[in-house]
Amino acid sequence: MTGITLRVRVARITREAEGIQSYELVAADGGALPAFEAGAHVDVTVPGMEAALRPYSLCNDPAETHRYVIAVQRDDVGRGGSRAMHERVHEGDTLEVSEPRNDFPLLFAKSYVLIAGGIGVTPLLSMARALQRTGAQWLMHYCTRSPERTAFLELLSSPSFAGNVHVHHDGGDPSQGLPVCDVLATRGPGTRLYCCGPVGLMKAAREAATLHKWPWEKVHFESFTAEGIGAASGHEEQDFEVVIRSTGQVVRVPAGQSVLNVLRAHGLTVPSDCEAGSCGTCLTRVCEGTPEHRDTFFGGMSADDSRMLVCVSRARSRRLVLDL
Repeated sequence: MTGITLRVRVARITREAEGIQSYELVAADGGALPAFEAGAHVDVTVPGMEAALRPYSLCNDPAETHRYVIAVQRDDVGRGGSRAMHERVHEGDTLEVSEPRNDFPLLFAKSYVLIAGGIGVTPLLSMARALQRTGAQWLMHYCTRSPERTAFLELLSSPSFAGNVHVHHDGGDPSQGLPVCDVLATRGPGTRLYCCGPVGLMKAAREAATLHKWPWEKVHFESFTAEGIGAASGHEEQDFEVVIRSTGQVVRVPAGQSVLNVLRAHGLTVPSDCEAGSCGTCLTRVCEGTPEHRDTFFGGMSADDSRMLVCVSRARSRRLVLDL
């Protein structure tokens, strides 16, 4: 964790949906917390996991200075951070978090379309609160499997939000979910699109926005997993090899592991920050082979195959030679 570390107390834990809990965090000394903007997140030091940081979006109103609220979806096959948050964190505990950072800022627009998938609703909920408070024009489409798995459903169904929020349940069948192409078929003057959720939803939104000629600078994405901000693959993964050009060393990248973590395990240092495919810090040149781009860093621009973000992207070819 870089920068200032904040000590916060867990004032309340609330079950928001099946497998999802929210955590209300207040300053341990009882004072005010640093201000944040809609779309921001904090890095949480997860108890019981040495040096484990997980980024979680703040989902409360940015006008509040007395608390941060995050939500965590338990993932029993993930890296362990979400399980630890559910099992080891209790009301009254003290945690360490970073100051808020924002890689997904809410920029000025005449109106807004928000598309959320699953736990990816959290940063968009903060945006909805801010937009509602300021009287802006906005509409949210929230995609989940079922009502039981829909976090903050009671809040978003309340009179203050209901007219702006459309909830879509697909029952586990994406073909029965939100018709993204239809939703984005028309765009009002000055409208911005914000989308946060799993890769499949964001891919559909990106393709629809491109098809209907949304200006790329008006389209904003952030991927989300149960472990926090991150790029869920949404693909069947295969093993592949990575060759380190400077030494000729060959390492295997198994399914379910990132190139970045495998490189680290073999003693190679690659600069990184978000580890979610959005900041570009780990951008690495590809000398041979074809990467499979899974990032959101390039936005509406096409990523070329001469470089890749090793924190989330993988390989279409059986081998990649990286300029390391």
